Amino acid sequence: MPVVTVDTARISYRVVGEGPETLVLVHGTGPGSGMWDHLLASFTDRYTVLLPDLSGSETAEDDGARLTVETLAAQVNAVIEDAGRGPVHLVGFSLGAVVATAAAARRPEQVRRLVAAAGWINAEDEYLRNMMTVWAALAGDPATFGRYATLTAFSGGFLNRIGREAVEANAAFMRPTPGTLRHIALDLDLDITALLPRVQAPTLVIGCTQDATVPVANARRLHAAIADSEYAEFDTGHVVLFEQPEAFTTAVLDFLTVAPAAA
Repeated sequence: MPVVTVDTARISYRVVGEGPETLVLVHGTGPGSGMWDHLLASFTDRYTVLLPDLSGSETAEDDGARLTVETLAAQVNAVIEDAGRGPVHLVGFSLGAVVATAAAARRPEQVRRLVAAAGWINAEDEYLRNMMTVWAALAGDPATFGRYATLTAFSGGFLNRIGREAVEANAAFMRPTPGTLRHIALDLDLDITALLPRVQAPTLVIGCTQDATVPVANARRLHAAIADSEYAEFDTGHVVLFEQPEAFTTAVLDFLTVAPAAA
């Protein structure tokens, strides 16, 4: 597995598929890039997919310092450069949407198209700020921490559809590791307002109507702040890529494969 050193961090990334164009998938708060694994078959027939595990994920190595969005964006930019396959298509989910947007703003020459799903600009939203604060405060009770994450990540209808066994498995998945708590602290601190005018890549912003982690108004604000961006909204909870994986991948692929406008 390739590893790139960025300041004090050693960031590994997986390379899956052998397509002619490159797609980078940026994970959100939590363990890391494994959140994308159930979607890979939809992408690897046409793209070479890069899956970085950024600081705070289970496999990243760094000094444990407080994270910034600039730190994680620099790691994404370094992975793209290390792989030597740019410019790439860049897709991020949740915190990954924010990081991917920042990476596209910092190095516009690296990015063909950008997709930001269930992202936000900053924690001015009082619901978002309180949700993240309560989640972090539950760190002393790992079971409740995971159950709260499940409750806010998915819509009620989806939880009832998958049933109790799957719900319990989801609740057991998210644990208050030091890295995840660093991600939550970043969720509360970040602000990419100043970077948004620098995004040059054609952008698709995705919002989730029933999102109880990052209310959909935040995705709508992000869309409004990125010039000429497109917007799609799914009637799901926060984790749209699990609630509606086929519709999500179709929307992403349709956007990525649009022919560029004639000069």
